[in-house]
Amino acid sequence: MTDPLETGDRAGPRFSRAADRLLLRTVRQAGGWAVLLVLSALGSVVAQVLLPALVGAAVDSAMAGRTADGRITTCSFAIALFIVCEVLADLAAGRSSATATAWLRRAQLAHLLTLGGRATARFSPGDLTTRLIGGAADAGAVGEAAVWAALSAIPTLTSVVALWLIDPRLAATFLVGMPALFLFLRSYAQDMSALIARYQRVQGAIAAGFVEALGGMRTIAAAGTADQEAERVLRPLPELSSVGHGFWRAQTKVAAQSALLVPLLEVAVLSVAGFGLAAGRVTPGEMLAAARYAALGAGVGMTAMLLGRIARSRAAAGRIEEVMAEPAMAYGTRELPTGTGRLELRDVTVRVARETLFEGVNLTVPGGTSLALVGRSGAGKSVLASVVGRLTDPQDGTVLLDGVPLPDLSHDGLRGAIAYAFERPALLGGTVGEAIALGDAAEADRPRIARAAAAACIDAFVQRLPEGYRTDVRKVPMSGGEIQRIGLARAFAHQGKVLILDDATSSLDTVTEFRISAALTTGSGSRTRLVVAHRASTAARCDLVAWLDDGGIRQVGPHSELWGLPEYRAVFQPEPSPGGGGAEHTAARPRQAEVTA
Repeated sequence: MTDPLETGDRAGPRFSRAADRLLLRTVRQAGGWAVLLVLSALGSVVAQVLLPALVGAAVDSAMAGRTADGRITTCSFAIALFIVCEVLADLAAGRSSATATAWLRRAQLAHLLTLGGRATARFSPGDLTTRLIGGAADAGAVGEAAVWAALSAIPTLTSVVALWLIDPRLAATFLVGMPALFLFLRSYAQDMSALIARYQRVQGAIAAGFVEALGGMRTIAAAGTADQEAERVLRPLPELSSVGHGFWRAQTKVAAQSALLVPLLEVAVLSVAGFGLAAGRVTPGEMLAAARYAALGAGVGMTAMLLGRIARSRAAAGRIEEVMAEPAMAYGTRELPTGTGRLELRDVTVRVARETLFEGVNLTVPGGTSLALVGRSGAGKSVLASVVGRLTDPQDGTVLLDGVPLPDLSHDGLRGAIAYAFERPALLGGTVGEAIALGDAAEADRPRIARAAAAACIDAFVQRLPEGYRTDVRKVPMSGGEIQRIGLARAFAHQGKVLILDDATSSLDTVTEFRISAALTTGSGSRTRLVVAHRASTAARCDLVAWLDDGGIRQVGPHSELWGLPEYRAVFQPEPSPGGGGAEHTAARPRQAEVTA
């Protein structure tokens, strides 16, 4: 898994362009709300740039005693237009940001789910959560910031034109200070972009550590290492503090620069206007308008804030694009022909973390056969099972089901053909019945659910619940074994050709495991069954055993034949501990790399 502090270091020009394209697609999702935002913001800016001229004209008219010429009414109308446009702009900004954020979260979540285990192999769950929640909110707000930032050029340009119309000397004076303002804003935007990207990466690292600590709370409590874990999770805080001080320095720098330059610019314009007033070139109302235009055109505070928000959105989009750039598993368009569920592995090579786990593996599993995958811990049983079920693709070689390469099958065709049961199943759905029927229409087929639950030895437990299969699964306290049996029932209820059990009985007692294994090997109809086996009794009940060893399949045959080999029997013997005293249980779980591959 990549360190969250390191992800994003490759965010060079290519990723910046990709992030900008993602932001553009995000803004488009707002649809009519984005259009309303543009129109209302434009109306607000137009009213804002007209007001100084209208107020100045109204002052000149009042001083001349012409109070009935409608200029005061026009000024009042412009103020009302400004207020209405501001209200509409706020409404449209909120709705467009919410719509864009929701689309971005859905798109990111859908892509993550297509990646499967590859997502958490590169990104930690905590880091992914910050990208999905906070990152999407930051990126989704880019529309509002971009609209106001783009329109912020209008007051500056309009101020120059208005000052020129009042007196060209005023415009010339104002333009003298504009290059410095531009350089200030450019430097600020560059500083903020780098700081925000660092801040989000460090934030992701803290979230990743926090989620890991939550997952290991019992271990931490048992080891008495709460203080050490807290220190580990919060280790990036000094860097976060450093970034925060960087924010403060960047904001202080641009504030100090603008606080020095903007008043000087306004004073200079007002001084020239005062000389113009004394010379009769400028009226009192025009001098009032010139003062307002100088302040309006030189106002960098709002522009700096908008640039900071855009930088935040671009940094968040860059981190989201890192996830979206991970290639999703591609599916074909073919459907499975009528067949028995024959599985074939042809010259399959699998690498995990750049280490070759299998090379040139060939295996044929006749349709309707039960095959046990047997091997020492770390031999790659779960990895091979994930390749057979196409949860991951081999680097080389092909896996076929009834003569069709798995990548050629459509998504529904593949997932409808292969059922899975895992060591730690996720119980998804609202009720217990829905958790069993996940991904199938079996929820409407109560008898089939009940039969599957009975085969998994969980039906009696469910019947004792307050509402049976309609009980909220989130409110049912269950042991590890009961959760595993729900997962097994889900696999048994699936009507595919192939059933894969990846260490799915590791938390069961011997009697329950025997009953489920008997149902699996004798009561699963004509389905092809692939079982990751740790117990000799499980392997003995299967038709065939594939013995994994030394990066390949050492031998395939019935358990009774292989049992005569001392090396095969040693697979089921307790392995000595590093200290030599004691041994692991024969049904010990495989190493973590196998489980999560």
